[in-house]
Amino acid sequence: MTTTNGAVVARPRKVLIAAWIGAVVIVALFTVIAVFLTSTYTGVYFRLADQIALILIGLFIAGGLLLVARPRVRADAEGIEVRNIITTHRLPWSAVERVSFPDGAPWARLDLADDEYIHVMAVQAVDGERAVAAMRELRALHAAARAR
Repeated sequence: MTTTNGAVVARPRKVLIAAWIGAVVIVALFTVIAVFLTSTYTGVYFRLADQIALILIGLFIAGGLLLVARPRVRADAEGIEVRNIITTHRLPWSAVERVSFPDGAPWARLDLADDEYIHVMAVQAVDGERAVAAMRELRALHAAARAR
C-alpha cells in the first residue's frame, strides 16, 4: 500500500508474487517441453510449428494466471476506484455506505445502497498487516468524505 498526496493505492502482495512466479514457471516448463519434445517412442514427430504452438499455449496460460495479479484500489478524497480481475468501478464516496471486511471473507468489500456491494480484491486477508493498514486508510478517507 502506498499513500501519495492523500491518495491511497493498494495491491495484493502475496497473490501478486505467487502469480508472477507461477507464470514464469509455466512459460519455462512449456518452453523446455517444446524444445525437448521432437519425437516420441510412439513414432509421433513434433515439428517446429508444434513446438511454437506449445510455447504459445504456455504463454496464454501464464497470461491468464497473471490476471489474478491485476486487482488494485485507488482512493482519494473524491472517491474510490476498484479494479478487480475483469471489471473496474469508479465511485464517489457518497455512493459508498461502508468499507467492510466481513468475517471469514478473503477480501474487503464496499457496501453500497440497496444491499449491493463490490468486492475489493486488492485488499486480501492473506496479506495480514498490509490489509489492515489499507483498511484503516480507506476507512479514514471514507469517514472524512462523509463528514464533509
